[in-house]
Parts: sequence; structure tokens; C-alpha cells
Amino acid sequence: MTASNPTLASVLDALTAEPRIVELGQPLFTGMPCSPNHPGFRMTLARRHGDMVRPDGGSAANEVIITGGHVGTHIDALSHVSHEGLLHGGVDAAEAQAGGSFSEHGAERTPAMVTRGVLLDVARAHGVDTLPGGYGVTAEDLAQAAEAGGAEPGRGDVALVRTGWARNFGDPASYLGAETGVPGITPEAGCWLADRGVRAVGADTTACEQIPPGAGHRVLPVHRVLLVDAGIYIMEHLALEELAETGQSEFLFVVAPLRITGGTGSPIRPIAVML
Repeated sequence: MTASNPTLASVLDALTAEPRIVELGQPLFTGMPCSPNHPGFRMTLARRHGDMVRPDGGSAANEVIITGGHVGTHIDALSHVSHEGLLHGGVDAAEAQAGGSFSEHGAERTPAMVTRGVLLDVARAHGVDTLPGGYGVTAEDLAQAAEAGGAEPGRGDVALVRTGWARNFGDPASYLGAETGVPGITPEAGCWLADRGVRAVGADTTACEQIPPGAGHRVLPVHRVLLVDAGIYIMEHLALEELAETGQSEFLFVVAPLRITGGTGSPIRPIAVML
């Protein structure tokens, strides 16, 4: 793929060739890592096979799912963060959230995306599997990762920033990094992405931010830069290890958020289609 959007014909031709599809979302399970600011994911069976058996011998099972909109792999709607009382575009946050849901910038307005994706593998550019806890990814880091991968994000693209931190996903304490901090982009790096006109930014961490050791989620300046100032969507808890192993830095990115009316975010199942 090139920096310009592929034509429908080229996409269809590639899809008929049985392209490789790479999952970019983490599995959802009870006890999975979750930001301390959000309710955790819970799933249990409400009905089990045999609880009710139909006259023909058939039976069914189903579940109850409880989750916040920002748990697991998810996308932030533009209603998620305000600054000095204002959402993106100068929308008054207090007025927009009156009645218990957002009348503007709700999650149902977060678009589905079928566009060029670019992997900015900062960990690989540094020659490591995982960036150290609390490391701040700079604009220079992103530029170096783009050069190393041979692809730089442009207008309308989705930029995925790999720190390697998803390797810790199976250990919630390590992944959340309360003591060690968590690597992530700095406001300067957020501005670098916004200057290129990307449509969304994704990270393989709990917050698309540098989290210094012991600081927690006290301040989230990159969320302000992207969501409030630039109107750029944020995706978190991405699984980028398999994508990195392909050695391919650009791909067709596909995601469809749930249309949660008045919500501030949505679980997603993003995929990379290697054309």
C-alpha cells in the first residue's frame, strides 16, 4: 500500500487472494488488566446447558457481561475528556452530559474505520523487545520508527504505537505499572501525530500516555492534545506483538465501534489486513 488510500478495485483484488488477518485486540476475561479509573470486566454464565431442555432435547447457554466502555481493547469517543470544561470544538461538557448521557460527541458518533494503518514500532527502533517502564516516547522516536519501518502516517491514517508493553498483559500488576510506570507517547509526540492529520492513534498500553513511576493516571495531557484539541480518536490496550512480527509497517486497518448512544467509549475488535 502507498500513503494514498487504496482503490476499491485494489482492495477487492487483494482480499480475494486470501490475505493474512492479524488480530489487534486483547481477549476479554474476568480479572484482566483494567485502568483503576474504570469498572472492570466481568462475565459469567446466566444459563447453562441442562438448566432448561427443550422437548426435542435441545439446550442453550448464555452469559451476563458487565464492563465499562474503556475496558480491554477500546476506543475513546470525543466526549471522554474535557479541558477547562470544554470538549472538542468548544462544546460545553456540563451541558452535553446533562441527563446522564452525551448529546454531543457520544460514542455512537465514533466512526467505523477502513483505512491505511501504520505501525510505529518504537521498541524495535530502540533495539529492545519492550521499552522501560515510564519511558516517554518523543516525536523524534516516532520519526525514527517511521523511517525504520519505511512508512510514515499521513492524513486520514491510523497510527499504532508499539512499546512492547503488551508482553506484560498476562500479569495485571506489571502491565498497569503502578510502581514502574508505563511507557507511552509524550504531548510532543501527540502533536507530531496531530500535525500529520491522523484519524486515530492506538497504543499497546492501558493509557495512550507516558505514565511516570508512581504517578498513576493523575494527569493525561496526551488525551487533551488528541481528543480535545485535535479531535483524534484514541485506542488503548491494543495487541501489537503479532503485527510487529510480520515485519510489515503498513496495512489495511479495520475497526467498528459499538454505537453506544451518549457513551464515552466502546469496546472494539480491530484487525490489520495485510494486503
